[in-house]
Amino acid sequence: MELPLEFQRIARHFAPLAGEGALGLTDDAAVLASIPGQLVVSADAMVEGVHFPAGEAPDLVARKLLRTNRSELAAMGARPLGYLLTVAVPRNTDEAWFAGFAAGLAADQAEFGLRLLGGDSTSTPGPVTVSLTILGTAHAVLRRAGAREGDDVWVSGTIGDAALGLLALSGEVADPDGFLVGRYRLPQPRLELGRRLVGIAHAAMDVSDGLVQDLGHLCRAAGLGAVVEAAHRARGGAGASRAPAHRRGRLRVAVCRGARGARCGGAGGFGLRHTGHARRALPRRTGLCDGAR
Repeated sequence: MELPLEFQRIARHFAPLAGEGALGLTDDAAVLASIPGQLVVSADAMVEGVHFPAGEAPDLVARKLLRTNRSELAAMGARPLGYLLTVAVPRNTDEAWFAGFAAGLAADQAEFGLRLLGGDSTSTPGPVTVSLTILGTAHAVLRRAGAREGDDVWVSGTIGDAALGLLALSGEVADPDGFLVGRYRLPQPRLELGRRLVGIAHAAMDVSDGLVQDLGHLCRAAGLGAVVEAAHRARGGAGASRAPAHRRGRLRVAVCRGARGARCGGAGGFGLRHTGHARRALPRRTGLCDGAR
């Protein structure tokens, strides 16, 4: 008897991506052997027309989804074990879309060293919606709540590239070499940085919704406020001041102080820049200043 189309697609496109513990994607659940250290889990979802343009190449959708989750795992200093995937697409989605999506996953699995453990696929009357839950391990993790009064704020990467890439796609910003669009479509997660900051930084987090907003999350977790010195922000290309760092640009913010601050700034040569400092005097608030205050 011929398999239903859903299971044909699983066998054709996703079973080759499965790793140890996935049981060939033929059972109800994955089975993981004993896990060293702590289990670290993160999940994220993307919706067509919200997180990626309608009609985006499926391999880019897959790679962006995997990199978004991989980056959040790395922000806590964890190494990947594998991931669970949910794909919801319109009924008329053709085999070429699934083949491209699986090819994108395969490319990044090979680059980042992880495998598919299981998941689900279904049809939807709405736009393409994909969700990924990533699992990893760590012997020590970097949490947001570890920030302390007087810590310096350090940021890796440049602010606004991904947001500018979105504007470039609509023709609002010039992008002659396609760099900004590339930053929006295919984030570059800073995978080693999180692990190298363990034992150096008091706290860290992935930045995907803008430096001020995400630093605010970190500060609230620690019961602090922060001042970001605008002149020290590592901004992207011309016009970056128009756009916050959002749309999955994958930066990293870390806080540390004193001798640790020097080590934080030089962690692995990842280009961390001193951006501001945490204050008790601004309870649960985060703000920008021009350096004169």
